[in-house]
Amino acid sequence: MNVAIRFVNQVTEKHQPYGDKLSFYYADELIEFDRVAAKSPDRKIKIKVLPDCSVKVAAPVDSSDDDVLRAAKKRARWIYQQLREFRKQLTHITPRRYVSGESHYYLGKQYVLKVLIKPDQAAGVKLLRGQLEVNVREYTAERVKAALKGWYKVRAKDVFHKRLDAVLEQALWVDKRPPLRILTMQTQWGSCSPNGRITLNPLLVKAPRECIDYVILHELCHIAEHNHSERFYRLMGRVMPDWERVKNQLDQMAGRIFNG
Repeated sequence: MNVAIRFVNQVTEKHQPYGDKLSFYYADELIEFDRVAAKSPDRKIKIKVLPDCSVKVAAPVDSSDDDVLRAAKKRARWIYQQLREFRKQLTHITPRRYVSGESHYYLGKQYVLKVLIKPDQAAGVKLLRGQLEVNVREYTAERVKAALKGWYKVRAKDVFHKRLDAVLEQALWVDKRPPLRILTMQTQWGSCSPNGRITLNPLLVKAPRECIDYVILHELCHIAEHNHSERFYRLMGRVMPDWERVKNQLDQMAGRIFNG
């Protein structure tokens, strides 16, 4: 029996020396990840566990696979726990059919979907009496999905601008309102460019307001601290003392938001 099966903290290695896919054992599980080129100039190796249970490790192109594996194994317990949490979420997710009776999130609350066929009206969405009413000229799941996607994006733009204005009062280091862009992303809630432009994922509008505030404050902190240093987390703790609780809440919803 492999000793990795008997000892939870024992990590053993299994990989192709210079492939794009690398892997190692943690406990009795083989954790595979995609090695991708880092876009950040800070030369740090960054690890992401995605809601679909894939793992990506971004590293400088001149880093050896051994260096990348060492960095991943240092975070092995965290990766393992994230994978367990996302898998737990996925077991409770029913594939969307975009039919009346389904529930969909908006600002952290679930609303019942009501699909109405109206051949003489343009497609549209309204939030009425605890329901998301979607009008389509002819029913297909893709038409309903597209209408909802457009509605979420419009609502996200309005909500995010309001929340940015609300939390800017706490970001005393920001001397002017940063530009805000709405962009659908597969793996991120938000980002901050070197020149201070904040980008937010419209899917974030499905989460509670405090989760939206957390992501915006996180990106505002990057205007002062461009990496995840101790100074960054101290700053984050000053503007949102319970940010870790809110982050955990958002992490727990990620599977339902990204896959729903």
